[in-house]
Amino acid sequence: MQQHFGRNISEMGPIVAFLDEAVRDLPLDSKAAFVLHMVVEELYTNMVKYNGEGADDILIGVALENDSLVIELVDFDSKPFDYSQREEVDVTASLHERKPGGLGIHLVKRFMDEVNYQYKDRKTHIKLVKNLKTNA
Repeated sequence: MQQHFGRNISEMGPIVAFLDEAVRDLPLDSKAAFVLHMVVEELYTNMVKYNGEGADDILIGVALENDSLVIELVDFDSKPFDYSQREEVDVTASLHERKPGGLGIHLVKRFMDEVNYQYKDRKTHIKLVKNLKTNA
């Protein structure tokens, strides 16, 4: 299932409703549901926050494929930013030593088994895969 959402944080309510419907329809257990909500909300929020001037909507897709949860976000009017290559956050550093930012992407990378990024012609396509059999 997939749906387009406007490029505005006010879309979070409809996005949560869409994700809740996906949890029911697929069906996903509570752990998979948590991962789905967390990664979509983090990545969508970043797309809006760091590319708010983009003209087009953002597509969110969710599916089950061979015992894996597959999540896709497509930003049709974006600047390049490869989430999968983001520098690792030092979670052992004290609060005073840490630099702001990056913790959400760190969590996305930790929760997912695959983070695939493609950028071409101002279009960002992020595909995330979570194996539900071994990591549920």
